[in-house]
Amino acid sequence: MRKTVIAAALAAASIVTLAGCKQEAAEASIDGTWKADLASVQIDTKPDELLLQDGKFSCATCTPAYSVDADGEFHPVDRPYADSMAVKVDDDHHVTVTSKKGDRVTGTTTYAVSDDGKTLTIEFSDSSVPDAPPVTGSLTENRASDGPAGSHALSGSWQIAKYDNVSDEGLTFTYAVDGDKVHLSTPGGISYDAVLGGPAVPITGDTAGTTAAIARNDDGSYVETSSRDGMVISVITMTVGDDGKMHVAQEDKRNGSSMTYDATKS
Repeated sequence: MRKTVIAAALAAASIVTLAGCKQEAAEASIDGTWKADLASVQIDTKPDELLLQDGKFSCATCTPAYSVDADGEFHPVDRPYADSMAVKVDDDHHVTVTSKKGDRVTGTTTYAVSDDGKTLTIEFSDSSVPDAPPVTGSLTENRASDGPAGSHALSGSWQIAKYDNVSDEGLTFTYAVDGDKVHLSTPGGISYDAVLGGPAVPITGDTAGTTAAIARNDDGSYVETSSRDGMVISVITMTVGDDGKMHVAQEDKRNGSSMTYDATKS
């Protein structure tokens, strides 16, 4: 489920004979169109830490962390996919955050805290890719700790429980493999053309300047490494198993979080 999600994101072959190895490699190719199975998603991450108090909204665990006035107006921020944000306090349990890059809206997130204060529902629309359909969806988080006295109900730490839904733009991706050439495309407007084992290339549609490199391991798995500003930000390992599913393991190198999921070929 890369950026796509979930953003988004994404069987060791035993060597018997040369012919058998070649057959295994062909069967294990990532070539084709795949769709992530939300029910298979497993996430290992620290709780989100949010604070809304005294007219300020802060996210200490966001990458990078930020703080902005919560007055409904746009204020400058330094983030990969936004240079300004507006935080609107709708009421004592609901908040809307809108991001812009230049004059264009790149994302909207609504936060809804349950009446008992124990559950947070987040609905998002990621429109950071120009001239492409947005990635939309929702997720549920459970309260891990309370916010300080007098703060908004959104304040505190929240542990992700599950993705409730994500649009096809964030779940579907296509790899076209031709020899050592690999083309990635998504309905959400992300694409690249790279050489297996070659240098990193720009990701078309990514307005933060992210690059990608892809390689194939001896066991038949593929490794896609994304970098920005000279630093590795994520590593995705993709293995096509005997069950025909793609098993994806994604590591976020910035905050130590990880995610695994299965994808099926359409």
